[in-house]
Amino acid sequence: MKFNTKPVEEKMQKSVAAFESNLSTIRASQANSAIVSKVTFQYYGAPTKIVDMASVTVTDPKTLTISPYDRSTLREMVKALQASDIGITPTDDGSVIRLIFPQLTEEHRKELTKQIQKMSEEARVAIRNIRRDANEDIKKAKKNGEMTEDEQKVSEKSVQDLTDSYIKQIDAITAKKDKELMQI
Repeated sequence: MKFNTKPVEEKMQKSVAAFESNLSTIRASQANSAIVSKVTFQYYGAPTKIVDMASVTVTDPKTLTISPYDRSTLREMVKALQASDIGITPTDDGSVIRLIFPQLTEEHRKELTKQIQKMSEEARVAIRNIRRDANEDIKKAKKNGEMTEDEQKVSEKSVQDLTDSYIKQIDAITAKKDKELMQI
């Protein structure tokens, strides 16, 4: 019996996708609508994402404009943005909210690089945990007589090859993000 690596690969793909999604929320000094994608506010007593209740556009490289569909939600959105960890104070003129991104300082750039490295390591750990779980399943199958020792070695090698491949993807994504930060 050969070990099915499809579920393992799917989990690893999801881990990489989650890593990329988390990276997109890191604020460099360029406007990016993904920064507010996770910010929620109270709308009729229910937590609601700003992006679900407003048009979020990048008006220029340093400005993000949020136009609420319902003007009565503007104040709550501003409060949510102030309480969030995006690090930019929103300004509003009664109909739209503007986030103006300041120039990135060297100190903040280093802080962001550390944050990216931390997220990268967390993603690598997630991939390694998936590998560990798969290897445990392989060992159980061998112990239960469902596969031979040769099949176990081949299966473990295929899981390791997948792990190496996804770790390289994470490293490439990290290097790309670091390079973006240095160019700003």
